[in-house]
Amino acid sequence: MNILGIDHVQIAMPAGEEEKARAFFINLLGFHEIPKPPELANRGGAWFEAGTVQLHLGVEADFRPARKAHPAFLVDDLSRLIAKVQSAGFETDTTQPPLDGYKRAHIFDPFGNRIELMEKTG
Repeated sequence: MNILGIDHVQIAMPAGEEEKARAFFINLLGFHEIPKPPELANRGGAWFEAGTVQLHLGVEADFRPARKAHPAFLVDDLSRLIAKVQSAGFETDTTQPPLDGYKRAHIFDPFGNRIELMEKTG
């Protein structure tokens, strides 16, 4: 048996904040929304996709943002994306040391969840 890849990543969000999630993940990060299966739609949240990456936001009743655990997305223009997120008023952390072959930074979604953005160098 082998693990073949990642199907999706899920992070939590508070109830009733789907429009904030859409504004952030679609308008700022360039995801598009994909429909949730009908049997899951009444739970709230939203599902997004960009290329082969799926991100699911699920409603958590006693929501607390993930400030340490995080997904990491590969991007093609880190500086431009960071500037876009900052100009929209969202928290960023650009003090992360580079990893071998990558520039990186952290951004925080409207709910305070940490998201790492990584751009290949060289």
